[in-house]
Amino acid sequence: QVQLVESGGGLVQAGGSLRLSCAASGRTFSYYAMGWFRQAPGKEREFVAAISSSGGDTDYADSVEGRFTISRDNAKNMVYLQINSLNPADTAVSYCAAAIGVPSRWHTSYLYWGQGTQVTVSS
Repeated sequence: QVQLVESGGGLVQAGGSLRLSCAASGRTFSYYAMGWFRQAPGKEREFVAAISSSGGDTDYADSVEGRFTISRDNAKNMVYLQINSLNPADTAVSYCAAAIGVPSRWHTSYLYWGQGTQVTVSS
């Protein structure tokens, strides 16, 4: 059983930055690959970034690579998403998720999900 709680979302002007955080419960956090997904109003959930259980491997969607950075601190049961150069297309609810195995771009690979945090970017 893993419980995930996101924080750090908010309203930011285009060009600004945010750092999203995800706090995880449980003593087995270090065994899970972690991912970030986002869902804009009226659109399907899309992959953003993923990181291996050790933090050694990362993967990014083409739309965010170069602007977003995923990281984790297993000693603190935390995963982060640093977001730079925000634009209005980044407006969405962002979710963190935990998967058993290697990082995946498929949402069906993830067993546990947080409640989401709203990211809103104004022009």
